[in-house]
Amino acid sequence: MPFIYIIIGFIIIGIIVGITIFIYRIKQTKNKEDKDYKNLACDILSFDKELITYFPIPFMMIDAHGWIRWHNNKLEEVVNNKNLINKNINDVFNNLSVEIFSEKKKQIIIDTIIEEKHYKAYIDKIDIISSKDKVSRDLYSVYFVDNTENIELRKANEKRKVSVGFILIDNYDEIIKSIEDVRKPLLIALIDKKLNTWAQQEEGIVKKLEKDQYLILFYNEHIEKFKNKKFEILDQIREIQIGNEFPVTLSIGIGLNGKTLLKSMEYAKAAIDLALGRGGDQVVIKDVDKYSFYGGKTKEVEKSNRVKARIKAYALRELIEESDKVLIMGHKNPDVDCLGGAMGIYRAVKLLGKKAYIVLNEPTSAIKTVYDKIIESGEYEEPLFLNSIEAIGHTGENTLLVVVDVHRASYTECPELVELSKKVVIFDHHRRSAEFIENAVLTYLEPYISSTCEMVAEILQYIVDKVKLKPIEADILLAGITIDTKNFVLKTGVRTFEAAAFLRRNGADTTRVRMLFQNDMESYKARAEAVRNAQIYKENMAISIAPSMENGMIIAAQAADELLNISGITASFVMCSIENKIVISARSLNDINVQLIMEKLNGGGHQTMAGAQLEDISIKEAMEKLKKAIDEYLEEGEKK
Repeated sequence: MPFIYIIIGFIIIGIIVGITIFIYRIKQTKNKEDKDYKNLACDILSFDKELITYFPIPFMMIDAHGWIRWHNNKLEEVVNNKNLINKNINDVFNNLSVEIFSEKKKQIIIDTIIEEKHYKAYIDKIDIISSKDKVSRDLYSVYFVDNTENIELRKANEKRKVSVGFILIDNYDEIIKSIEDVRKPLLIALIDKKLNTWAQQEEGIVKKLEKDQYLILFYNEHIEKFKNKKFEILDQIREIQIGNEFPVTLSIGIGLNGKTLLKSMEYAKAAIDLALGRGGDQVVIKDVDKYSFYGGKTKEVEKSNRVKARIKAYALRELIEESDKVLIMGHKNPDVDCLGGAMGIYRAVKLLGKKAYIVLNEPTSAIKTVYDKIIESGEYEEPLFLNSIEAIGHTGENTLLVVVDVHRASYTECPELVELSKKVVIFDHHRRSAEFIENAVLTYLEPYISSTCEMVAEILQYIVDKVKLKPIEADILLAGITIDTKNFVLKTGVRTFEAAAFLRRNGADTTRVRMLFQNDMESYKARAEAVRNAQIYKENMAISIAPSMENGMIIAAQAADELLNISGITASFVMCSIENKIVISARSLNDINVQLIMEKLNGGGHQTMAGAQLEDISIKEAMEKLKKAIDEYLEEGEKK
């Protein structure tokens, strides 16, 4: 028995020794493999470092504070500096700063310029954990890809894009009628020659489409030359004089940067429409969704032909007859011209046997007297006036919306009504602005007409055979013309007096009209104070501030008119503070185009009468903005 135990003991010892030897050999093999792997990893890291060091793309490593910790040789060549280690990227690279690391993106791509070359910098975050202290450190890898060739090709492509323009002779018919028959071919030849010479100087092509219309094509790279020369072709054409009574004027509409040639042509058409709507004799450039204006020096010329008014009246009559009811809307803070135009359209609708309503939220001080007269007359069905909410409730599938004395949706009494209405008609006498109510079924916009009331008075004569106005309606229409022409002094033509005569025949009374303009004593003193406190700017302009009061807008407008009676003053600007905005009334005597000045303040109007509203601004800041706009206008050479 003991012998057996001895044998079993030897067997167990042998097994233990065998297992020990096996384990030892496995460990030896594993250690050898680990060592081989470590050597391989070191070789790979060494290879990566060598590869990055001599890689042909600039590369660097920076920390979270923007300090350069490592870079390859190519970056030294690009930056032309070998001492970049421990320098901050703010001091070395354009458009690269520490702030960009706050963006939580996997990869950040930044355009930058190095030694006049364009690069795209690709920035990636790398989390590195130190083997010693087990602390995570943020590092960023940055490599630069040369994008110069693409940028240059893109610029070259932009320069060689074809721009499209339309040229229209504004007053072709009037000019042709004013000269002898033998000189007509000479006039046309001179215009053609000047246009072709102007275009050919800048590698452009001009093609005559009709007797008074041209198409022009040129490369984008030449547009800056045209702008710098302020489109001198307008002056060159205006200087043509071979016995014509009026100067020849052009309207030019240019379309830039359309995705296709067809799109650029659409831009050009929109631009020429805008140029004509602003009175002509100017260039309008539409660059995708941005407009630029040049010229506009000539005063609008009245067209004695009333054919257009008759055609518009017939079109309006058809639209009214096809509608169930008509909503009539003017601009915010309506004046007498706005309310008068609305009342005239109201009467046209009623003469055709349709329902009509005027959209008015609150009568302002400018129309309070007239509004009260209408209500007190008791001659109108209830309700005559609707507020915005009530008007929206009356909007239906077959409702016609007529917008008077304004063509900008945001300026209307209820902008939402414009969006909801499927049929919109526009009657306005202001020069067209970049913002315009699109898709109107009928637009009658004539900047040479003195007022909307004059426009509506003409329309009324063609609506039905026998027009009969109520006395209050005739008074208001005549009052609108009187106010906008400054008692028939400014912007009056033959058609203005014909419209006044029509209203007089229909019961308008000049004495009653004059009474509508009476001011209370407080308002009269406020106007006198605004005139007394006026300061002279640029020798021939007057700037003043009207007292803040309920009818401050009227006081400002009246003071601006009054300042033009002072010898040597050719333009006046009066400001007043109303709630949280500053309202500016601008007037001139044709020498200065106040519309162009007000447009710089996001306003508009006419050459001799315009305005603007500045929100969330002090009187002092508004004064500085106004003076800056005047200075820019004078620097551009737009002296009228």
